[in-house]
Amino acid sequence: MLHRNKPAVAVLAALLLLTSACATAQSTENTDTAAPAHGGHEYQSPPPPAPLRDGERFQELAMPRPYTPKAPDGATDEYRCFMVDPGITEPTFLTGSQFAPQNHDMVHHAIFFRMEPADVAAAEKLDASEEGDGWRCFGDAGVGDAAWVAHWAPGANEVLLNETFGYEMPPGSRLVMQIHYNLLAADGASGGTDQSGIRLRLSGKSLTPLNTALLTAPIELPCTPTEQGPLCDRAAAVADVTKRFGAQAGETVTRLNKGCNQGREPATGPTQSCTRPIDTPLTVHAVAGHMHLLGRAISVELNPGTPGAKKLLDIPAYDFDDQAIRPLAAPVDVKPGDTIKVTCTHDAGLRQQLPALQKLPPRYVVWGEGTSDEMCLGILVVTRSD
Repeated sequence: MLHRNKPAVAVLAALLLLTSACATAQSTENTDTAAPAHGGHEYQSPPPPAPLRDGERFQELAMPRPYTPKAPDGATDEYRCFMVDPGITEPTFLTGSQFAPQNHDMVHHAIFFRMEPADVAAAEKLDASEEGDGWRCFGDAGVGDAAWVAHWAPGANEVLLNETFGYEMPPGSRLVMQIHYNLLAADGASGGTDQSGIRLRLSGKSLTPLNTALLTAPIELPCTPTEQGPLCDRAAAVADVTKRFGAQAGETVTRLNKGCNQGREPATGPTQSCTRPIDTPLTVHAVAGHMHLLGRAISVELNPGTPGAKKLLDIPAYDFDDQAIRPLAAPVDVKPGDTIKVTCTHDAGLRQQLPALQKLPPRYVVWGEGTSDEMCLGILVVTRSD
């Protein structure tokens, strides 16, 4: 089945228990040795917003004050959650958003989760328990069953779907802004401050609810034949990810392989995939793909290996700095019994070509939340068809 309204990182531990019929595929090494044009984090100001549509209004939100990120010992990344209040007093729908990274040199990506009114007190308590604004949140929002309603990654701008769709925002709900800070350039120490914000597009009309569905596959990328070092051992690499991000990180690696390899030993190689069965009728409206700096290619395919197979996303030359959501030319209906497959290709050889990674020791790469780790994630914007 697909997973709706769930974050794409540590909470995958819960998601992946629900998956089956997964397959891992190996491929030959990518023969194109040129480094892809990504990893520079060259931020460009977004274009002006499209005009408001009937019933919509803009609302600007930002962090209350500048925050100075600092990674845990031995890491070069911090995930920080900040709760912001859009002041929702009546049934409202989120129909668009544009994140504004204030310190774009260290903002890797951002995810916005809808915090239900019943969970606000717990989030406030968590916020108060840590020094400074917000709380550290490797994985999801850290409180309740928060729903993914918006995200930003390099190259992404506001995407407007049909004006009859939107993410539900009930009265009293809040937004949790989870920001991934990449501190590679500062070796995990402070890279300055950040005070990012977001422009929301809100509608008071009654709309068809949108959901976010996530497709994940494992990462099992060994060191290149010319690399050597302690972290080229898989067990040592998994232990290192667990040390940097907590026990849930190691559990995610295990569950990804358990779900997508049907209990078999992980098959190493640059290309990995996972096929998910569908048990709920859905309509897919837009798709995005997310990997880190070693990504080469990503695709999402409906009913692979059948006469009716259809590519929903096909990026043969992945660019980290172009992770925009791609609206489909026409919505695609997905019915129970269908399958959807996400496939990613990574290239360990890029480690020696990208300045951000050159000074790091070589490692066997598994799924991890750091910029020097990797992910294979397909993001689908869907409506339920039942």
